[in-house]
Amino acid sequence: MISLTSLGGAGTVTGSKHLLEADGRRILIDCGLFQGLKTLREQNWAPLQIEPSSIDAVVLTHAHLDHSGYLPKLVKDGFRGPILASAATRDVAEIILRDSGHIQEKDAEQANRYGYGKHKPALPL
Repeated sequence: MISLTSLGGAGTVTGSKHLLEADGRRILIDCGLFQGLKTLREQNWAPLQIEPSSIDAVVLTHAHLDHSGYLPKLVKDGFRGPILASAATRDVAEIILRDSGHIQEKDAEQANRYGYGKHKPALPL
């Protein structure tokens, strides 16, 4: 039996994550960050609905942050499988992920310096 479950990107145009399950394997199609409104961005901090270590592989359709930006958190939380993508997607995703990480670090640093935000200390995702 084959099943497809949306873990993000359904009902909105951001945070694309779709779990394909077949023959006992779990493939995550895209692994994006939620962007935009605060209520959407807060979903990035919530635990994924499934254990990341139970995912066998990730397939990226393209490198946009809303399709690739959650990869560092997925790995941090236990994913150890391969990430499959075209060479161009891989190259662009590397640039986007490095830039996103840098921006998150600077935002957290600024929030800590000026004391805004509800988290003490503010941390990058």
